[in-house]
Amino acid sequence: MKEFLKDILIAIVIVLVITAVIKPTIVKESSMEPTLYENNYLFINKLAYKTKDHPGYEDIIVFKSGLETDDGKGKKLLIKRVIGVEGDVITVSEGVVYRNGYPLEEPYTLEGYTNGTVSELTVPQDQVFVMGDNRSISLDSRDPSVGTVSEDDIMGKAFIRLYPFSEFGML
Repeated sequence: MKEFLKDILIAIVIVLVITAVIKPTIVKESSMEPTLYENNYLFINKLAYKTKDHPGYEDIIVFKSGLETDDGKGKKLLIKRVIGVEGDVITVSEGVVYRNGYPLEEPYTLEGYTNGTVSELTVPQDQVFVMGDNRSISLDSRDPSVGTVSEDDIMGKAFIRLYPFSEFGML
């Protein structure tokens, strides 16, 4: 009986440690296609930016937005790709994204074209500029309702896709 209780206690400790570091997440929209699709099941590393100063270019992050959830019971979580970090100057013009005056090569986008216009926006300190990969429908930093994202609002970095099983692997 002692061994059984010991095994249960060890299992509980392991679960608590894992949940302190990893958060399971389900993609609910198509703004990250073709990288992530609706109903993809991901793990988010909640400590990614606790051990590293800031998010990096092309990191896929989950963050709390200022948008209300459909049921009105809280803030909507969004998943987007980091395009710019603090101090970067972001411009979107004629379908091309520029960071610090240089056009970005973005093979991960769905259309290969970025709609909208952003004129020389400087990313504030401790914030990031994010965009979805499906630029024609993504609600992201190009829209004032989302804007740049405070690093304090970042819940973590997506690092593994669990489902669908055919696409299991690191992001």
